[in-house]
Amino acid sequence: MKILKNFISYYKPYKYLFFADMFCALILSAVDLVFPLIVRYLLNDVYVLEDGNKIFKYVLYVGIALLIMYIVRYFCQYFITSWGHIMGAKMETDMRKDIFDNLQKQSFAYYDEANTGKLMSRIVTDLFDISELAHHGPEDVFISILKIVGSFVILANINTKITFVLFLFTLIMLYFSYFYNKKMRDVFTENKEKIAGVNAQIQDSLAGIRVVKSFANEGIENTKFSKGNNDFLKTKEKSYFIMGRFHSGNSFFQGLLYLSAILLGGVFISDGSLQVSDLVVYILYINTFLNPIDKLVNFTEQFQRGLSGFQRFIEVINTKPDIIDKDGAVELVNPKGEISFNNVSFSYNNKHNVLSNINVKIKPGKNIALVGPSGGGKTTFCSLIPRFYEVNDGSITIDGFDIRDIKLKSLRKSIGIVQQDVYLFSGTIKENILYGRPEALDHEIIDAAKNANIHDFIMRLEHGYDTYTGERGVKLSGGQKQRISIARVFLKNPAILILDEATSALDNENEQYIQKSLESLTKNRTTFVIAHRLSTIKNADEIIVLTDEGINQRGSHDELIREDGLYSNLYNMQFKEVEQI
Repeated sequence: MKILKNFISYYKPYKYLFFADMFCALILSAVDLVFPLIVRYLLNDVYVLEDGNKIFKYVLYVGIALLIMYIVRYFCQYFITSWGHIMGAKMETDMRKDIFDNLQKQSFAYYDEANTGKLMSRIVTDLFDISELAHHGPEDVFISILKIVGSFVILANINTKITFVLFLFTLIMLYFSYFYNKKMRDVFTENKEKIAGVNAQIQDSLAGIRVVKSFANEGIENTKFSKGNNDFLKTKEKSYFIMGRFHSGNSFFQGLLYLSAILLGGVFISDGSLQVSDLVVYILYINTFLNPIDKLVNFTEQFQRGLSGFQRFIEVINTKPDIIDKDGAVELVNPKGEISFNNVSFSYNNKHNVLSNINVKIKPGKNIALVGPSGGGKTTFCSLIPRFYEVNDGSITIDGFDIRDIKLKSLRKSIGIVQQDVYLFSGTIKENILYGRPEALDHEIIDAAKNANIHDFIMRLEHGYDTYTGERGVKLSGGQKQRISIARVFLKNPAILILDEATSALDNENEQYIQKSLESLTKNRTTFVIAHRLSTIKNADEIIVLTDEGINQRGSHDELIREDGLYSNLYNMQFKEVEQI
């Protein structure tokens, strides 16, 4: 019932359209119910008249009435087919917006566990089934109930005994439908899980197509895809076997209904209790009675598809983000960039601590380098500042404000991040730079590009700033993508900057070129630099050496070299031989 209430809530913005659709469905049902009555009137009251002129006159009146009815029916059918589907599409759009909005709110921890391909399946495939149910479901049920009840009352009025037999067969059909309905619900849910797996495999393979080809592992990807694809085929085969038994069983019962009506009608005609014309009308009404049952049978399949899709949709919608604005959260206005870690501890999924009892105070505008062995928590340290993850213990403050008391949007607008793995969106260079501050003017975009030493390169391109970058910036080199990402941060103009191994994937020439851009970017900003190449951080105001046991060392480059500790060992491993040469 809770799921049903959630589903019904999406009709609320379109209630007038919904009621109009139901009214048209009512008219449609009434016209279909009236037609056999008109046939009965013609057979019993008109065609038996001896006066040909009277017959023609009555038939003409009936013809005009039928023409008007079918014109009205035409417009009702048009409204149901067009606006009814539009209503379903609007609801689908609302659901897609809700699920996308909710996904945007989730923290990094959610995406650490989630699979992009499976989420895509829920946004696209599941919502299409829900949309079809939203439109056809209420309409089909409403029309079917009207026709079943209406035709049943008329059938009982024509002959009670035959109708009683028809009623018994209907009960058997309902039980049969209920039995297979449960089977179909399970198999359709399994279908959606399997196709989500196929989508995930496709997404994963295509996103990593360059890795696949570089290792010549197309065969491995084909094998993985074939397994998922065949698993989906097996569940589809299973569902079609169940559907086959379901539909053929219902068709068999419907045939028995016609057979019973004909046999019993013959018996009652022979004893004079039923007219031949009434039997003709009765058989017409059996068709009117069975058509909505057919619709309900088809609806059960559609209902199960839509319901299983909506259940999966609700699973995502009901996933509350674990990092949200608290009541009374404030804006971070003109931040200076003073940052303090106060007894901060953090672990992923409440397992072994990555950071333990970290205490650090950073003055505004300082350049802080984070070094240490892999797994020491350098990236995690920086990810806690914009609240990509929530600390388990302790607190982090910016300018004296606990970051949990600051509005997330305000907090993250104050922090710029340049990563090693640059992500450019599919679009133009201008659009990618503009992502740093969407309301920026053209001259501000150009200034940002100049500061990032990428303007001259852009102007040499045929389409300049309107050059298409390709998916994930595939048409650009690593250095060019990195400089565009730096331009994006220049445009954002944050008070706090995080450089997460921003040059480690570049060659020496590109690294030196981009290092100049980064030096310009870090001026007057509180900056955290994560670097494996220790040559890039020699001039940092302070170097913090992190290990899985916490802060191992702190100090300037010269101080840490003199201490002859972990930093000195790391530095000597990289540069001792080079310095001797």
